[in-house]
Amino acid sequence: MRNNKMMSANEETTVLPNKIGGGPHGLGDPLDRSLRHVEIEVLIPKKMREKAKEEKCIEEVKAFSECCKKYNLLMVVTCRKQNNALRNCLTKWYQDEEFKLICQEEYLQERSEFRRTGIPQKPKSSS
Repeated sequence: MRNNKMMSANEETTVLPNKIGGGPHGLGDPLDRSLRHVEIEVLIPKKMREKAKEEKCIEEVKAFSECCKKYNLLMVVTCRKQNNALRNCLTKWYQDEEFKLICQEEYLQERSEFRRTGIPQKPKSSS
């Protein structure tokens, strides 16, 4: 026999666990600090990449961009030196554990704010 349990009017049933689907806007618990696999493997590294390009490897990004603009189709051959410098700078920051922890903490704060308010972060405009 099936167990039919009566639910009160303010109870909701969801497929997702509360930490994923709970919270004030059904977006997850704002205080939950656990990370899903996709956050660890994709979203935090993406944040690291963006932050490294915008804050840590500014000169290398600028030099590579200028070279690419100058040489258009020949950039693959002509801009190797600038590309290597940029790649080395980015790799240095990807391997920095303190930088990774800073990016992870920023990600968790942004996710918490989104879960609390339901308002997504506006993407930063690049200049």
